[in-house]
Amino acid sequence: MRVDWVLLNEAAQAEVQVGDVVSVEAGGAPTWRVLRLDDGRAWLRDETRRMDCVAPLSQFHWKASLYRW
Repeated sequence: MRVDWVLLNEAAQAEVQVGDVVSVEAGGAPTWRVLRLDDGRAWLRDETRRMDCVAPLSQFHWKASLYRW
């Protein structure tokens, strides 16, 4: 599986959906899985560290795009 990172500008943020993986940096750590979206905020889970948080979606600049070979 290959991971490409897509830049999240304001228009792309509207395309983030539950289940997507986002990050502050492309390929950076930590990465967060989106659990819920509401009013510009995202409920997130770091699956590696088993941590949850709520943060503004605008804080994240990258979205993972997964390709299966």
